[in-house]
Amino acid sequence: MNKSKLGIGTGRTFAYRLISIFVGLVILYSFGFGTIAQDDPPAEDAAAEVMVDEITAADVQNNLDHVWILLAGFLVFFMQAGFAMLEGGMIRETGVVNSLAENFMDACVTGIVFFVVGFGIAFGSAENSGFFPQVELFLGGADGSGDGDGSLFVNFFFQFAFAGAAATIATGAMAERTNFVGKLIYSAILGAVIYPVVVFWTWGGGWIAAGGFVDFAGSTIVHMTGGIVALTGAYILGPRVGRVFGRPPAASNMAIAALGTFILWFGWYGFNVGSTLGAGDVNQLGLVAVNTTLAATAGALGAMFHTWFVTKHWNVSFVLNGSLAGLVGITAGCAFVSPINAVIIGLLSGVVLVIAIGVVESMKIDDAVGAFSVHGACGAFGTLMIGVVGSPALLEAAGSKYTSSFLNGGGLELFGAQLVGVVGVAVWVGVTSFVMFKVLDNIDVLHVAPEADRIGIDAYEHHASVWPNVLPLRETDDD
Repeated sequence: MNKSKLGIGTGRTFAYRLISIFVGLVILYSFGFGTIAQDDPPAEDAAAEVMVDEITAADVQNNLDHVWILLAGFLVFFMQAGFAMLEGGMIRETGVVNSLAENFMDACVTGIVFFVVGFGIAFGSAENSGFFPQVELFLGGADGSGDGDGSLFVNFFFQFAFAGAAATIATGAMAERTNFVGKLIYSAILGAVIYPVVVFWTWGGGWIAAGGFVDFAGSTIVHMTGGIVALTGAYILGPRVGRVFGRPPAASNMAIAALGTFILWFGWYGFNVGSTLGAGDVNQLGLVAVNTTLAATAGALGAMFHTWFVTKHWNVSFVLNGSLAGLVGITAGCAFVSPINAVIIGLLSGVVLVIAIGVVESMKIDDAVGAFSVHGACGAFGTLMIGVVGSPALLEAAGSKYTSSFLNGGGLELFGAQLVGVVGVAVWVGVTSFVMFKVLDNIDVLHVAPEADRIGIDAYEHHASVWPNVLPLRETDDD
């Protein structure tokens, strides 16, 4: 018979448990009392312990900073997925597979060329010239065994993610009609030379930076660079067959485009907040995160209402691109302006987007996803706005050469430095990308074959369809 069912031994078990708890408390109390009762350590030992604690705290902060940069780099790299989804959703069904392939290869090609030469140009020594650096190839041969290799690798990864973003901006503008071989070539040149020179002139301490130019996270350095390449490429490529200006082709999948926009917004926190390059300044981290959020929301509202007043329709594509316009616009000044001014920059960036799209359409340039309007026009606008509404206190804290903006102190020196930087980058990127695309066009590797225009680039170059059950492949003339 089971004694527990009869209640036998229940009291005895409870007593055992009570005694065990009492013994445990006595032991814990003894240890605690013994620790409290210990004599204070000698002064020399206490000083040594303080010194060890200080060194450990510095090491922990250093590691935390590097982990934060890596995490931010992961977020920026994830933006490649956002670009792929946004562009794939915005273009026609017959070019989605090609768009996905090109976006993916942007990361792959840029990763190699930026490792071989691009990073060495971007952050090479500026001792002899503010225009062209002394270049170290292959990260100077770092293999992970030397002092400082870890910091170098972390910095390379973070900067590679930015370079990949610059390269993929042009992909959307030139969608549906770019020869895949030509795409690989221009991505390599952009990641190896064109973009790294821009970085050297600015973040790398070159002549533009020496003039007092500031761009915290890359409105001009990354986004305007990509936007000008996009506009130049779309111009030389010519429009898609059957393109009617003033009536862009319908997007293939707005749900995918919206998903891509959310991913980009999410990744932008790595883009902007990660550009603090450390986790020690809580004020700056919080300010940049808030400014990024406010500008994105205001950009969407600005573009949405501006479009509604003109067309009387709530255009979702403008809402999506409007949020990106606000993000691009605030990227340069996210650490240099107040939250209220971040809202203003975001709102105006949404309006700049809509106006720029109209201008590009009037020029009969087929920018398939509005890449120049989002990244080029709003990148330049946001950079210049630092010279208009930048906060003297924030600029001074960041070590800026000029700390008075037009509306905060009345100075024009900062605005002038920003203007020189924007124009300098625009000229370099415009000229080099024009030459690059012209050469590719002349050797017949820029535009797809006429047959691809007839059956669709996905079927011709990849023999694939993103929706094979809904959109079967069309046969080529050779078939």
